[in-house]
Amino acid sequence: MNERSIQLLDRLNTTHSLSLEEYTYLLDHRDEELMRSAAEYAVAYQKKYYGNRVFIRGLVEFTNYCKNNCLYCGIRRGNRNCKRYRLSPEEIVYCANKGYDLGFRTVVLQGGEDPYFSDEMICDILRRIKKEHPDMMITLSIGERTKESYEAYFKAGAGRYLLRHETADPTLYGHLHPAEMSWENRMRCLRDLRDIGYQVGAGFMVESPGQTHRQLAMDLKFIEEFLPDMCGIGPYISHRDTPFAEEESGTLPTTLFCLSLIRMIHPRVLLPATTALGTVDIKGRERGILSGANVVMPNLSPRDVREKYTLYDGKICTGEEAAECIRCLKERVRFVGYEIVTDVGNPAGYLAP
Repeated sequence: MNERSIQLLDRLNTTHSLSLEEYTYLLDHRDEELMRSAAEYAVAYQKKYYGNRVFIRGLVEFTNYCKNNCLYCGIRRGNRNCKRYRLSPEEIVYCANKGYDLGFRTVVLQGGEDPYFSDEMICDILRRIKKEHPDMMITLSIGERTKESYEAYFKAGAGRYLLRHETADPTLYGHLHPAEMSWENRMRCLRDLRDIGYQVGAGFMVESPGQTHRQLAMDLKFIEEFLPDMCGIGPYISHRDTPFAEEESGTLPTTLFCLSLIRMIHPRVLLPATTALGTVDIKGRERGILSGANVVMPNLSPRDVREKYTLYDGKICTGEEAAECIRCLKERVRFVGYEIVTDVGNPAGYLAP
């Protein structure tokens, strides 16, 4: 770790801001010592605002149909090898109810951009869950919609919305997505969600095909400027049935370093240790928590469909990823000095005013 890296890290810890060139410099000069220092700063903020608490969200992946053809994604519409499924509204509500009985107070309804689920259907599902459990926070993650649709979901009971921006660089966005999709529309969606009043989650892939350190630094700068309530990042992992099948996957060290930098940039952010981390390394989620993450999302989906929601190869979908094995996940989190809690947990800060 050279002198300039030390100075930049210290300044980020104080000001929560660096220039694009300075973020790029840190990424260019990442080494084990720099990662340790960043993780120490990140954990200090994590403990200041959230103590040793790790928040748990119940994930329901309710459809793997998708109208989009993103070049990196295993459920892209052009993948004819994908075994498609949809849960019925009754099944979705049942999964949420099961999660509530297990202690979850946040449920994440996630799916491909599936036109089968109209606004009316989504709103009906939301109202049914909220009628049963008024204290449950419902998070949606169903992609790009109109502002009118987002407003309808908000009124029906959704309080959070996750929409990864994938990359803050329009050129790289065009490399990763088909021509009919646009970076500008993704940004419009994020602004609309914030204007409506959602707690908004953004996020990006680390070391996606063609990504440079400067482009990754653009993502860090975007987080600094947009300040999302949640930020989901993970290493890019290739899928055998996509045009990027032969591309190298992202690495755990770069992802962990980015987690630490994000916590330093935005100390109160809700920051998941994602499934992708657990896929690239058996202890990836624990290492994510020790780098500043404070959210985990076990799967509440029916066991027979978990393996079909394959955005990338090798995704963990059994064992600790299953809600039935939540005790195992609690033990793993406790082993690294943290405690899983089931309450909603707001990004305004858990302990500090």
